[in-house]
Amino acid sequence: MTRSGGTLRRLAAHEGRWLVSLGWWVARRRIGVAPGERALGYAGAQAALVYGLAFVCAVETAGLHVLLARLPAARDVMLVLDVYTVLMMLGFQAAAVTRPHVLGAGVLRLRNGARMELEIPLERIASVRYDLRFTREPEKKGAADGVLEMAVGGQTSVTVELTEPVVAVRLTGRQETVRTVRFHADDARGAVAAVRAATAAPGAAAGGLEGDAVRQG
Repeated sequence: MTRSGGTLRRLAAHEGRWLVSLGWWVARRRIGVAPGERALGYAGAQAALVYGLAFVCAVETAGLHVLLARLPAARDVMLVLDVYTVLMMLGFQAAAVTRPHVLGAGVLRLRNGARMELEIPLERIASVRYDLRFTREPEKKGAADGVLEMAVGGQTSVTVELTEPVVAVRLTGRQETVRTVRFHADDARGAVAAVRAATAAPGAAAGGLEGDAVRQG
């Protein structure tokens, strides 16, 4: 498969994931959170922005429907495009709500909605701390200095330092070797305390995954 073909396949899979997330969101269920695992939500930081954009798109849809009343073909095309845009906005939020970060047995699973999923064995975590940062270009950080930023609403609030690097895979398939991961959690201090407790617990690393465990969600 060519590189462009692989990228298209990944983008199509991403499309399917956020569409599925809409159904899980309506059902008030979460994806990939097993019994006994702790979900660490992060969708709150972007909720106001996403709902605001969705509302603007909905108003635009209604306005265009009236303005294009005498051009039924153009009106129908714009209606489909606008409805899809609104669904995409809601799907973006739905993916974040239904795919929270997960602290499980021996592994911390970090997610960026339907775009990325990163598994870090607890045994590789050297330190974790509350660390509020704001960034304008979250997706452009990381490759050069070994820092991966999984920002939500333009911010990260938890920093994890690793004893050994892991390989993160972007939505396009681009791989990055990282030693520091910055992510956001709505209850950042609670997330830090939970991860510290998990790494300090006897036998915490026993359930860790062997080797690099980073995969696309």
